[in-house]
Amino acid sequence: MKKFMDSDFLLSTETAKILYHNYAEKLPIIDYHCHLSPKEIAEDKRYTNITEVWLYGDHYKWRAMRSCGVDERYITGNASDYDRFKAFCSIMPKLIGNPIYHWSHLELQRYFDCDLEICEANCDEIWAIAAAKLAEPDMSAQSLIRKSGVVLLCTTDDPADNLEYHKQLAENGFGTKVLPAFRPDKGMNIERKGITEYIKLLGESTGVEITDLACLEQAYEISLDRFSALGCLTADHGMDNTVDFVKPDPYHANEIFKKALASDGADITADELVLYRSQMMRFFGMQYKKRGWVMQLHYGVMRNPNREMFEKLGPDTGYDIIHGAISAASFAKMLDYLKDNDALPRTIIYSINPIENAAIGTLCGAFCVGDGKGKPTVTQGSAWWFNDNFDGMVAQMKSYANLSAFGNFLGMLTDSRSFLSYPRHEYFRRILCRIVGEWVEEGMYPENYESLAQLVADICYNNTKDYFGFCMD
Repeated sequence: MKKFMDSDFLLSTETAKILYHNYAEKLPIIDYHCHLSPKEIAEDKRYTNITEVWLYGDHYKWRAMRSCGVDERYITGNASDYDRFKAFCSIMPKLIGNPIYHWSHLELQRYFDCDLEICEANCDEIWAIAAAKLAEPDMSAQSLIRKSGVVLLCTTDDPADNLEYHKQLAENGFGTKVLPAFRPDKGMNIERKGITEYIKLLGESTGVEITDLACLEQAYEISLDRFSALGCLTADHGMDNTVDFVKPDPYHANEIFKKALASDGADITADELVLYRSQMMRFFGMQYKKRGWVMQLHYGVMRNPNREMFEKLGPDTGYDIIHGAISAASFAKMLDYLKDNDALPRTIIYSINPIENAAIGTLCGAFCVGDGKGKPTVTQGSAWWFNDNFDGMVAQMKSYANLSAFGNFLGMLTDSRSFLSYPRHEYFRRILCRIVGEWVEEGMYPENYESLAQLVADICYNNTKDYFGFCMD
């Protein structure tokens, strides 16, 4: 029997152990999509207890607690931080097979030097160990990023943001590069209440009075320039449930946009929304390609199906679900149009729905253009959100390997709001080395450690650096 989560955790073969410990373990991390707060990084936030750094804002953990019947007051309510932590500890033994069980123990080991099993019986001891550790000077937000081996990260930022904290970080010389990533979802969702106020905010931040589509595009170009000036090299679009696309029509898209402003989104039909979004994807695609940015597209999620809890807590609180629709055909239509109109930048596609792994793999292959640079034009992203668990990662990586060029894979991202989330990269790297190690020991790949070391380094670090064009000097 193997020891619980020891140094060889998940490494099932001798080859896997060599690959991880000799090559993958100490590689730096590029986290090209996360939801860390630039303000908290710039202000080098400190934490008073483990609940504050572990449970505040982590809807992965909230969802697990709800699955165990924990009362909401211990999750997002007014229970004390200690009682919230105790409630979390009490459910941990029930989470066998859930990645949160592994992530939480890795976080406890890596940041608090604590090997205790997380359970109610150990709650008080863990609470005290964490409190003592958090009092040390190297447990601030910036210190946690540095000690995690992160050399570059991209936050998720709205086009209306003035990026003041990114400017502050660039001026202060924090060792890790913190770059903005452009996230224009709010302006794409013109069917939602609040769109009129948002467009006003975007106009104020860019100095443009936005009354029609031409003004909107002008404002976005000003925002894009602002992001570029601070090193931005990627945009991220949350396309939610399905990807629908029709041939862009600027005249009617303009009329639809003006209608949305007048009604605050109330009168926008589904067909009108598709036409407007299609027009904007053409605009954004052209802008990204011109600027050399990478476009990230993720979809396959139904947002906020629990109306009561959405009204109480708002979005991003752990109530979204996988959406079952298949979107490969409509996605292909969009990519084909963008390609024909010189508006297809390097693109990463993620589906929250795991049944689309193979479809995305073949879709990406259909739109890769050999340009002599050795990188795919369109590629599949890592197992995302509900799939970044052991089985989900294995399935996604094996599907990618079956249908594409595994040596070009871009590896892991956190998609997290937590400064303690970086052991997710370790989790990924262990699973990667496990898969490759099994292939080698089964005679499916040669035992050439020079080649294997390059493969692992590329997937964990080099491919991301090169694909996005990040300058690490």
